[in-house]
Amino acid sequence: MAALFSTITCPECGTAKREPMPENACVWFYRCTNCDVTLRPKPGDCCVFCSYGDTPCPPQTNCSPSNAARSMMGQADPLPSPEHS
Repeated sequence: MAALFSTITCPECGTAKREPMPENACVWFYRCTNCDVTLRPKPGDCCVFCSYGDTPCPPQTNCSPSNAARSMMGQADPLPSPEHS
C-alpha cells in the first residue's frame, strides 16, 4: 500500500515539511523542525494533519473530534476490527 503524505505548515514560523500520515492512528502532537514549537490540533479538528496539513488525515483513522479528545485522555474507543466477508 502506498504511503500517504501531507505537508504540515507551522503557524509560528511558516516552515513547511512533508510528513507521512499513519493510516490507522491520529497524530495529536507535532514538533516543528525549525522553531521547536509543539503543534496540537485546533478545536474541532481531530489531528495536526487536519489542522495544519495540506491533506487531512485519512478517514479510516477513526478520528472524530470527540474520539480524539477522549483518546488524549486515554479513553478513546478502540479502532474497529476489519470485517471479513
